[in-house]
Amino acid sequence: MDALRGTANYQVVKIDGQNVTRTDEAVVEEIPLTIYLNGKELVTMLAAAGEEKYLVIGFLATEGIIQNINDIKTIDIDMLQGVIHITTHAGEIAAEKMFLKRYLTACCGKGRSAFYFANDVLTAKTVSADLTLTPEEAMRYSELLEAASATFRLTGGVHGGALAAAGKLVCWSQDIGRHNVFDKLYGRCLTEGISTHDKVLVFSGRVSSEILLKVSKMNISVIIARSAPTSLAIDMAEELGVTVIGFARGQRLNVYSHKERIVGL
Repeated sequence: MDALRGTANYQVVKIDGQNVTRTDEAVVEEIPLTIYLNGKELVTMLAAAGEEKYLVIGFLATEGIIQNINDIKTIDIDMLQGVIHITTHAGEIAAEKMFLKRYLTACCGKGRSAFYFANDVLTAKTVSADLTLTPEEAMRYSELLEAASATFRLTGGVHGGALAAAGKLVCWSQDIGRHNVFDKLYGRCLTEGISTHDKVLVFSGRVSSEILLKVSKMNISVIIARSAPTSLAIDMAEELGVTVIGFARGQRLNVYSHKERIVGL
Protein backbone atom coordinates (compact mmCIF):
# COMPACT_ATOMS: atom_id res chain seq x y z
CA MET A 1 0.00 0.00 0.00
CA ASP A 2 1.39 3.43 -0.94
CA ALA A 3 1.16 5.89 1.96
CA LEU A 4 -0.50 9.24 1.41
CA ARG A 5 1.61 12.35 1.98
CA GLY A 6 1.97 12.83 5.72
CA THR A 7 1.67 9.12 6.47
CA ALA A 8 4.17 6.27 6.78
CA ASN A 9 3.74 2.52 6.49
CA TYR A 10 4.41 0.29 9.50
CA GLN A 11 4.17 -3.47 9.76
CA VAL A 12 1.40 -4.49 12.15
CA VAL A 13 -0.10 -7.71 13.40
CA LYS A 14 -3.89 -7.74 13.09
CA ILE A 15 -5.95 -10.00 15.30
CA ASP A 16 -9.60 -10.59 14.43
CA GLY A 17 -11.01 -13.33 16.57
CA GLN A 18 -8.91 -16.38 15.74
CA ASN A 19 -7.46 -14.84 12.58
CA VAL A 20 -3.94 -13.37 12.79
CA THR A 21 -2.44 -11.52 9.81
CA ARG A 22 0.68 -9.44 9.22
CA THR A 23 0.37 -6.46 6.93
CA ASP A 24 1.58 -2.91 6.27
CA GLU A 25 -0.62 -0.23 7.74
CA ALA A 26 -0.53 3.54 7.10
CA VAL A 27 0.08 5.67 10.21
CA VAL A 28 -0.14 9.45 10.31
CA GLU A 29 3.23 11.18 10.82
CA GLU A 30 3.68 13.40 13.88
CA ILE A 31 6.40 16.06 13.80
CA PRO A 32 7.64 18.67 16.31
CA LEU A 33 7.83 22.28 15.11
CA THR A 34 9.63 24.87 17.22
CA ILE A 35 8.69 28.49 16.57
CA TYR A 36 11.24 31.24 17.14
CA LEU A 37 9.66 34.69 17.19
CA ASN A 38 11.93 37.70 16.76
CA GLY A 39 14.91 35.59 17.78
CA LYS A 40 13.33 34.06 20.90
CA GLU A 41 11.94 30.55 21.30
CA LEU A 42 8.16 30.84 21.66
CA VAL A 43 6.68 27.34 21.59
CA THR A 44 7.12 23.81 20.28
CA MET A 45 4.06 22.39 18.57
CA LEU A 46 3.27 18.80 17.61
CA ALA A 47 1.57 18.60 14.25
CA ALA A 48 0.91 16.55 11.16
CA ALA A 49 3.17 17.26 8.18
CA GLY A 50 1.93 19.82 5.67
CA GLU A 51 0.73 23.45 5.66
CA GLU A 52 3.37 24.49 8.17
CA LYS A 53 3.30 28.10 6.96
CA TYR A 54 -0.46 28.33 7.39
CA LEU A 55 -0.18 26.69 10.82
CA VAL A 56 2.27 29.21 12.25
CA ILE A 57 0.51 32.24 10.71
CA GLY A 58 -2.87 31.13 12.05
CA PHE A 59 -1.38 30.38 15.45
CA LEU A 60 0.21 33.82 15.76
CA ALA A 61 -3.02 35.48 14.64
CA THR A 62 -5.26 33.65 17.12
CA GLU A 63 -2.80 34.49 19.89
CA GLY A 64 -3.02 38.18 18.98
CA ILE A 65 0.68 38.40 18.14
CA ILE A 66 -0.12 39.46 14.56
CA GLN A 67 -3.26 41.15 13.27
CA ASN A 68 -2.83 40.35 9.59
CA ILE A 69 -0.34 38.86 7.15
CA ASN A 70 1.40 42.22 6.62
CA ASP A 71 2.62 42.19 10.23
CA ILE A 72 5.08 39.44 9.31
CA LYS A 73 8.47 40.67 8.09
CA THR A 74 10.11 37.31 7.38
CA ILE A 75 9.26 33.65 7.73
CA ASP A 76 11.84 30.90 7.33
CA ILE A 77 10.82 27.24 7.56
CA ASP A 78 13.49 24.56 8.05
CA MET A 79 11.67 21.23 7.97
CA LEU A 80 14.89 19.22 8.32
CA GLN A 81 15.44 20.79 11.75
CA GLY A 82 11.76 21.24 12.53
CA VAL A 83 12.28 24.96 13.15
CA ILE A 84 10.34 28.01 11.98
CA HIS A 85 11.83 31.50 12.38
CA ILE A 86 9.43 34.45 12.27
CA THR A 87 10.19 38.14 12.53
CA THR A 88 7.53 40.82 12.78
CA HIS A 89 7.68 44.48 11.84
CA ALA A 90 6.53 45.54 15.33
CA GLY A 91 9.02 43.42 17.26
CA GLU A 92 7.97 42.21 20.72
CA ILE A 93 4.45 43.30 21.65
CA ALA A 94 2.16 42.89 24.67
CA ALA A 95 0.45 39.76 23.31
CA GLU A 96 3.82 38.06 22.92
CA LYS A 97 4.74 38.89 26.51
CA MET A 98 1.38 37.59 27.75
CA PHE A 99 1.59 34.29 25.86
CA LEU A 100 0.55 31.40 28.17
CA LYS A 101 -0.22 33.75 31.06
CA ARG A 102 -3.42 32.60 32.81
CA TYR A 103 -6.39 34.92 33.26
CA LEU A 104 -9.64 33.72 34.78
CA THR A 105 -13.01 35.44 34.64
CA ALA A 106 -16.63 34.42 35.12
CA CYS A 107 -18.69 33.23 32.17
CA CYS A 108 -22.33 34.12 31.58
CA GLY A 109 -22.97 34.85 35.26
CA LYS A 110 -22.55 31.16 36.08
CA GLY A 111 -19.33 31.51 38.05
CA ARG A 112 -17.28 29.27 35.76
CA SER A 113 -13.85 30.23 34.46
CA ALA A 114 -14.27 31.47 30.90
CA PHE A 115 -10.90 32.43 29.45
CA TYR A 116 -7.86 30.32 30.20
CA PHE A 117 -5.13 32.67 28.98
CA ALA A 118 -4.65 36.41 28.92
CA ASN A 119 -4.35 36.49 25.13
CA ASP A 120 -7.84 34.99 24.88
CA VAL A 121 -9.17 38.07 26.64
CA LEU A 122 -7.31 40.28 24.17
CA THR A 123 -8.36 38.42 21.01
CA ALA A 124 -11.76 36.76 21.58
CA LYS A 125 -14.54 38.70 19.89
CA THR A 126 -18.32 38.67 19.81
CA VAL A 127 -19.61 37.48 16.44
CA SER A 128 -22.61 39.30 14.99
CA ALA A 129 -22.97 37.88 11.45
CA ASP A 130 -26.53 37.50 10.17
CA LEU A 131 -25.70 34.27 8.32
CA THR A 132 -28.41 31.57 8.28
CA LEU A 133 -28.60 28.00 7.01
CA THR A 134 -31.01 25.10 6.92
CA PRO A 135 -30.56 21.81 8.82
CA GLU A 136 -30.15 20.10 5.44
CA GLU A 137 -27.28 22.41 4.52
CA ALA A 138 -25.55 21.70 7.83
CA MET A 139 -25.88 17.93 7.28
CA ARG A 140 -24.55 18.30 3.75
CA TYR A 141 -21.45 20.17 4.92
CA SER A 142 -20.75 17.42 7.45
CA GLU A 143 -21.01 14.81 4.68
CA LEU A 144 -18.64 16.80 2.46
CA LEU A 145 -16.05 17.00 5.23
CA GLU A 146 -16.20 13.26 5.82
CA ALA A 147 -15.78 12.59 2.09
CA ALA A 148 -12.75 14.92 1.90
CA SER A 149 -10.62 13.16 4.51
CA ALA A 150 -8.83 10.32 2.75
CA THR A 151 -6.11 10.37 5.41
CA PHE A 152 -8.62 9.81 8.19
CA ARG A 153 -10.20 6.90 6.35
CA LEU A 154 -6.75 5.41 5.84
CA THR A 155 -5.27 6.00 9.31
CA GLY A 156 -8.03 7.14 11.68
CA GLY A 157 -5.39 9.47 13.12
CA VAL A 158 -6.30 13.01 12.10
CA HIS A 159 -8.95 15.64 12.68
CA GLY A 160 -10.41 17.49 9.71
CA GLY A 161 -11.96 20.92 9.35
CA ALA A 162 -13.20 23.15 6.56
CA LEU A 163 -14.77 26.49 5.78
CA ALA A 164 -17.93 26.10 3.76
CA ALA A 165 -20.35 28.32 1.84
CA ALA A 166 -22.83 28.07 -1.04
CA GLY A 167 -23.10 24.30 -0.69
CA LYS A 168 -19.40 23.46 -0.98
CA LEU A 169 -16.15 23.38 0.98
CA VAL A 170 -14.11 26.52 0.33
CA CYS A 171 -10.90 25.34 2.00
CA TRP A 172 -10.03 22.25 4.01
CA SER A 173 -7.29 21.12 6.38
CA GLN A 174 -6.30 18.24 8.64
CA ASP A 175 -3.94 17.62 11.54
CA ILE A 176 -3.34 15.37 14.53
CA GLY A 177 -4.18 18.32 16.79
CA ARG A 178 -7.66 19.83 16.90
CA HIS A 179 -6.29 23.33 17.51
CA ASN A 180 -3.84 22.97 14.63
CA VAL A 181 -6.70 22.38 12.19
CA PHE A 182 -8.18 25.78 13.03
CA ASP A 183 -4.80 27.53 12.89
CA LYS A 184 -4.06 26.04 9.46
CA LEU A 185 -7.44 27.16 8.15
CA TYR A 186 -7.06 30.66 9.57
CA GLY A 187 -3.50 30.96 8.32
CA ARG A 188 -4.61 30.07 4.83
CA CYS A 189 -7.46 32.58 4.97
CA LEU A 190 -5.10 35.36 6.06
CA THR A 191 -2.52 34.43 3.42
CA GLU A 192 -4.95 34.09 0.53
CA GLY A 193 -7.40 36.82 1.52
CA ILE A 194 -10.35 34.47 2.12
CA SER A 195 -13.13 36.08 4.15
CA THR A 196 -14.39 34.17 7.18
CA HIS A 197 -17.44 36.11 8.39
CA ASP A 198 -19.64 34.74 5.58
CA LYS A 199 -18.56 31.10 6.01
CA VAL A 200 -19.49 28.29 8.37
CA LEU A 201 -16.89 26.02 9.91
CA VAL A 202 -17.38 22.26 9.81
CA PHE A 203 -15.25 20.09 12.10
CA SER A 204 -14.72 16.39 12.73
CA GLY A 205 -14.11 16.53 16.49
CA ARG A 206 -15.65 17.77 19.72
CA VAL A 207 -16.10 21.46 20.50
CA SER A 208 -14.32 22.44 23.71
CA SER A 209 -14.11 25.96 25.13
CA GLU A 210 -10.69 26.35 23.51
CA ILE A 211 -12.09 25.41 20.11
CA LEU A 212 -15.00 27.80 20.60
CA LEU A 213 -12.53 30.60 21.29
CA LYS A 214 -10.68 29.78 18.05
CA VAL A 215 -13.98 30.10 16.18
CA SER A 216 -14.77 33.49 17.68
CA LYS A 217 -11.26 34.78 16.97
CA MET A 218 -11.72 33.76 13.32
CA ASN A 219 -14.99 35.80 13.24
CA ILE A 220 -17.05 32.73 12.32
CA SER A 221 -20.66 32.57 13.48
CA VAL A 222 -21.50 28.87 12.97
CA ILE A 223 -19.55 25.71 13.79
CA ILE A 224 -20.89 22.33 12.67
CA ALA A 225 -19.24 19.45 14.51
CA ARG A 226 -19.59 15.72 14.03
CA SER A 227 -19.00 15.23 17.77
CA ALA A 228 -20.17 16.84 21.02
CA PRO A 229 -19.63 20.27 22.59
CA THR A 230 -18.72 20.81 26.24
CA SER A 231 -20.83 22.76 28.71
CA LEU A 232 -18.35 25.63 28.92
CA ALA A 233 -18.16 25.83 25.12
CA ILE A 234 -21.95 26.20 24.94
CA ASP A 235 -21.99 28.89 27.64
CA MET A 236 -19.22 30.81 25.88
CA ALA A 237 -20.94 30.39 22.51
CA GLU A 238 -24.07 32.06 23.89
CA GLU A 239 -21.98 34.95 25.19
CA LEU A 240 -19.85 35.34 22.05
CA GLY A 241 -22.67 34.97 19.51
CA VAL A 242 -21.67 31.61 17.99
CA THR A 243 -24.11 28.95 16.79
CA VAL A 244 -22.89 25.50 17.86
CA ILE A 245 -24.19 22.43 16.03
CA GLY A 246 -23.09 19.02 17.27
CA PHE A 247 -23.52 15.36 16.34
CA ALA A 248 -24.05 16.31 12.69
CA ARG A 249 -24.08 12.82 11.23
CA GLY A 250 -26.35 11.29 8.66
CA GLN A 251 -29.79 12.88 8.99
CA ARG A 252 -29.48 14.18 12.55
CA LEU A 253 -27.88 17.05 14.43
CA ASN A 254 -28.23 19.01 17.67
CA VAL A 255 -28.34 22.82 17.84
CA TYR A 256 -26.99 24.09 21.17
CA SER A 257 -26.70 27.88 20.93
CA HIS A 258 -27.97 30.85 18.91
CA LYS A 259 -30.63 28.73 17.26
CA GLU A 260 -31.99 31.76 15.38
CA ARG A 261 -29.45 31.14 12.61
CA ILE A 262 -31.02 27.77 11.75
CA VAL A 263 -33.95 28.22 9.37
CA GLY A 264 -37.21 26.63 10.54
CA LEU A 265 -36.48 26.44 14.26
